[in-house]
Amino acid sequence: MDIDLILASAHHLAVFALVGLFAAEFAMLRPGLAGPRIKQLTQIDAAYGAVAGLVIVVGIVRVIFGAAGWQYYVGNHMFWGKMGAFLIMGLLTVPPTLAFRRWLKAAAADGSYEIPAAEIATNRRFIHLQAAILLFIPIFAAAMARGYGS
Repeated sequence: MDIDLILASAHHLAVFALVGLFAAEFAMLRPGLAGPRIKQLTQIDAAYGAVAGLVIVVGIVRVIFGAAGWQYYVGNHMFWGKMGAFLIMGLLTVPPTLAFRRWLKAAAADGSYEIPAAEIATNRRFIHLQAAILLFIPIFAAAMARGYGS
């Protein structure tokens, strides 16, 4: 079987899973989040991080062993734009992840813990920024696939 097809398929499936987890996190982070939903959000966030790691690993393997060859990627500005957008998204996940863990710990210590509305709003802003940056990744990928950026 064609290794390039396998790597491309694995990469795309991992990216779709990542976007699905992002959407779940986006939908869950709302005012009124409490109790078991905090734990669920934390679990989704952990899966989001794990799948992001999988996207990176499969992407690296694809760059090295894929049909285009690593030289194509290293010299392509669209590739680096895509990598930059992915990095920015990753950095924007840090504050919400830390907040989710803090909330989980507080909820475990106090069963009636309520997340302050201001903290929900702050972390929703980070997720909205991630959504804005996410829009650029398929644009860069489509441009790269059509030979732009070389």
